Amino acid sequence: MTPSERTRVRVRVPAKVNVQLAVGAARPDGFHDLANVFLAVGLYDEITVTPADTLRITCEGPDAGQVPLDATNLAARAALALARRHGIDPHVHIHIAKDIPVAGGMAGGSADGAGALLACDALWSLNSSRDELLAICAELGSDVPFSLIGGAALGTGRGEQLTPLDTDGAFPWVFAVADGGLSTPTVFREFDRLTAHAPVPPPAADPALLDALRTGDATALAATLSNDLQPAALSLRPSLADTLTAGRAAGALAALVSGSGPTTAFLAKSPEAADEVAEALLASGTCRTARVATSPAEGATVVEHTGQGRN
Repeated sequence: MTPSERTRVRVRVPAKVNVQLAVGAARPDGFHDLANVFLAVGLYDEITVTPADTLRITCEGPDAGQVPLDATNLAARAALALARRHGIDPHVHIHIAKDIPVAGGMAGGSADGAGALLACDALWSLNSSRDELLAICAELGSDVPFSLIGGAALGTGRGEQLTPLDTDGAFPWVFAVADGGLSTPTVFREFDRLTAHAPVPPPAADPALLDALRTGDATALAATLSNDLQPAALSLRPSLADTLTAGRAAGALAALVSGSGPTTAFLAKSPEAADEVAEALLASGTCRTARVATSPAEGATVVEHTGQGRN
């Protein structure tokens, strides 16, 4: 094993669920103002970086074939942005072990960007501050900053301006993974089409939802879950309505499309109830697979660092 092969950083980074996604009208720049309440959930991608002769991306795991392996990948863009800021060569092999659904509305690509950024910063011994990393995250995409910090947060602006939120206890979830993905820009365009002739109020966080998170009251949280993109996702993928119905019938406290979809999320009253909902969803034939996870979860975290120094 060469010295370069012994120099390795591995980062674990979580998926997210939006317990509230309030969407404003389209801005002149094409983005939308959001009130986006994020919870990190315990489904993780792992990003491993090692020195290389050039920038290279590889990927394994469920639906890895759908992950781009070129400079459009957010992990590659993160490495390039960090290297450019410090005037160094972005010569690194980034390996992505996928467990977050691909194109599923759970910020898997954003998680990979945040994970690669943290991993490269450690590999290159840059010791960047959290604020420096968050600034790069915001340049990469609206969900990337939250993937870095995890936990619970309110995202405003286009979602990148984060305010951490207090939570108590753990919330059990089931995520039903659909066949195929949904493009986030396509879902936003459908939102614009559906709301073209109706007033779109300025987005604002729901105080009752924030209070439910703070007190750890799953029943109260269930009563306040909302996603303004859900009608657009259902318009593009009507079959998701059957999945939502199946999860509610199985005893979920609440059901909603996760982010831009097509993954659907079900809040359960207990871990045991979550297992029952997952089994019922699988038996219903309305989804490809069902995953149980708990929130909140910590953000991007270095779990292995062997070797030292920039290579």
